[in-house]
Amino acid sequence: MTARKTIYWIATGLLSVLFLYSAYTYLTDTAVIEGTYQDYQYPSYLVIPMALAKVTAIFFIVLRRPKWVMEWAYAGLFFDLVLASFALYKIGDPGLTLPLFGIIFLLVSYFFGKFVRP
Repeated sequence: MTARKTIYWIATGLLSVLFLYSAYTYLTDTAVIEGTYQDYQYPSYLVIPMALAKVTAIFFIVLRRPKWVMEWAYAGLFFDLVLASFALYKIGDPGLTLPLFGIIFLLVSYFFGKFVRP
């Protein structure tokens, strides 16, 4: 296995773990997540659709077919991470580093994926 493949699979694996754990938390601890959404002044009815969207996005990123859906999956996760970073920064939450690491994993996975799995 080449270095590029290794870097790609590590970044994609970490990205997958991050979002699948997030979706698992959204689905199993819905009341707490809804409370957090209300703290951020987001509509709480978005919790379950966000969990399903995260799982679906990871599925298409790993599958990489069709290409246009994979591109939208990366874009959706990117916007999710960027908006989460801004929300955490705005309220002064110390958990800001997790979305920033997620952005790094996502960008590495996306750009290395173009070489490893064209």
